[in-house]
Formats: sequence, C-alpha cells, structure tokens
Amino acid sequence: MARTQGSHSGITGPRVRKAALTLFARHGYAAVSMRQIARDVGVQAGALYNYTPDKQSLLFDLMKTHMDELLASRAALAAPPSPAAALESFTRMHIRFHSERPDAVFIAYMELRNLSPENFAAIEALRRVYEDQLEEILRAGVISGDFTVADPKVTTMAVIAMLTGVNTWFREGGRLSLEEVEQIYWDMVRKAVGA
Repeated sequence: MARTQGSHSGITGPRVRKAALTLFARHGYAAVSMRQIARDVGVQAGALYNYTPDKQSLLFDLMKTHMDELLASRAALAAPPSPAAALESFTRMHIRFHSERPDAVFIAYMELRNLSPENFAAIEALRRVYEDQLEEILRAGVISGDFTVADPKVTTMAVIAMLTGVNTWFREGGRLSLEEVEQIYWDMVRKAVGA
C-alpha cells in the first residue's frame, strides 16, 4: 500500500498514537472516529490504515504500551533490602510513573470495557503481573513480621487503587509538590499494612 505523499512512518505513526491517546482520553474511545484521529494528525482518513489495522488495534497498542512501560520501569528498580523498602519503592515509583502519563492512565482504567475479549485478556494478564509484584512484597512482609495484612490480594488492589487515584486530583504547581504527595501516600500505605 502506498504511503501518503509527505508522510513518514517514523513521524506519522507516533503522531497517530499521540492523537488517539489524547482524543480517547478527552472524548472516550467510542465517541472518537478514525476520521477525527486523521484530522488531528493532518492526514487522510485512509492513510491511518498504513499505521494501524483499525481503531481496536490502536486502543490495544496504547494500553499494551502503557503496561509494557510500567513493567519496564518497575524492573529497572534496584532490589530493596527489605519488604518495607520494597513497598516504599513500589509506592513512589507507581505515583511518579502515573503522574507523568495522565491520559494513558485514564485510558488504561476507563477503556478496558471497549477491548475485544482477546485484547482484554492480554491486558489483564499484564496487569496481573504488576499486581502480583505488589502482592509478593506484601506476602514477604507478612512472613517477615514487618506487615500485618489480613488478605494480601485485597490489600494489593486497595493500595493500587489508592495510588492511582493521585492522578485524579494532583496538579503540578498546586499546594503540594509531587515529592510531598509521595511522602504522604507512603505514610498512608505504611500505616495501612501495619508497618
């Protein structure tokens, strides 16, 4: 298939993803057409199919990229010496990572329902890998006596929901810096697990 004159795959492909990310976050996946994405990018609607097979593939690509980057950020952290240090590291990394990507976070949580069953299963599997990492930290802390947690799985889900919630209200330049917010949330997480 011939590429639209003046388009470059290394430039236009990322612009397609960026436009889709912004439009899906602002209007919702169901309300956005491929024509709108093309208009934002400045190409003909038909030219989008040089970069993605369809809108569903574009949504999946955005969500998978988000999860891959999240898992890579987590993997890049040094192994902390104790469950408490590991939990603090997880808490701060989660807040920092997500605060830099509000649109991707919104889509990752609000647009799951719009994934096809096979795409949903793939994203859920990646989410489970991430959740399992926190659950392992909590279980290790219970075993070592550092944490008092009745149910590590439920606590995992509660902690992730609490940390991800920062994105709904935090604004750079507000009353608190991100570092201050991280410290407050770390104190809340620490108390929640009885550390």
